[in-house]
Amino acid sequence: MSAKARKAVSLALQGGGALGAYTWGVLDRLLEDDRIEIAAVSGTSAGAMCAVVMAEGLVSGGAESARRKLRAFWEGVARAGLNNPYRRTPMMAFLSSFTPAWLQAPSMAQWADAVSAFSSPYDFNPLNTNPLKELLEELVDFAAVRKCKTPQLFLGATNVDTGRIEIFETQELTAEHVMASACLPQLFQAVVIDGVPYWDGGFTGNPALFPLFTVHATRDIVIVQVQPIERRGAPRSAADIAARVNEVTFNASLLSELRAIEFVDRLIDENRLPADGRHRQILVHNVSEDEPLRPLVLGVDLNTDLAHFESLFGQGRAACEHWLGEHFDDLGERSTVDLKAMFLDEPRKPGKKPLK
Repeated sequence: MSAKARKAVSLALQGGGALGAYTWGVLDRLLEDDRIEIAAVSGTSAGAMCAVVMAEGLVSGGAESARRKLRAFWEGVARAGLNNPYRRTPMMAFLSSFTPAWLQAPSMAQWADAVSAFSSPYDFNPLNTNPLKELLEELVDFAAVRKCKTPQLFLGATNVDTGRIEIFETQELTAEHVMASACLPQLFQAVVIDGVPYWDGGFTGNPALFPLFTVHATRDIVIVQVQPIERRGAPRSAADIAARVNEVTFNASLLSELRAIEFVDRLIDENRLPADGRHRQILVHNVSEDEPLRPLVLGVDLNTDLAHFESLFGQGRAACEHWLGEHFDDLGERSTVDLKAMFLDEPRKPGKKPLK
């Protein structure tokens, strides 16, 4: 397909620790499809890492180079996590167990959980060691990334001083900016850039959609979601409650932005807002279609076992293959996420007035 016939999209890559390997699978499938041009990427945490590694690969050698770089990154994460108590054991993998190793061998993981709950990374990690940063610096030429024109990169981090999201753009990116986007405060010291401390961007934008509103090449935003919005039934165990609280917390900002998109779209449809240079209707898509990637178990997003990554990678590729088959023709034409149904047609309690 000629370059003129390619369809441009913006990607919004959610953070979710080890679940980012699902995003790796989605990107791998997109990169081998010459009908798609990735115009911009907004990423948070693991999504930010995927975005930067992919961009550097595209700059250095095109789509195939980007695919190789992404694989090298996730294989490197697995090697770095060989002593991680959340890895599955070989026997558990053989039995196809979904339960992380820390539930089978609680002594080590309970120690790790207790440390993070009752101690600070400034105490138990005073040297602020982070093997992920070392891996990124080894794999990624950030000077090349900063010169990248396509895709545009937007990485979200939380400004600890203000509690607001801050977006780092292509021309300023270093390993520090990526680590700021992925800094879980229970595990790592705040990343300080120009005197400002930052924590994980998932608290304030997971991922941030608003930077993509001004991408002129496309109106299409394709969300790669690893934290499900819906999951039926109230969890009962302490671990499941904590896991579901994490999902709800890290989706709050995404839901707010989707609601804002729906509101603006409705105002334009009703001719109450002009579709001019400042306002335009955004076309929203979701490769994951909000399906949970795994059972509700605390710690699965910390499992760095390579087999776990490969399984998620396969799920991501398969989901993207299905999504392309179902919705490629919709790109540039219509949203494939029904925001009206999400926010206006939701079930309500008897007597509750509909939203206006």
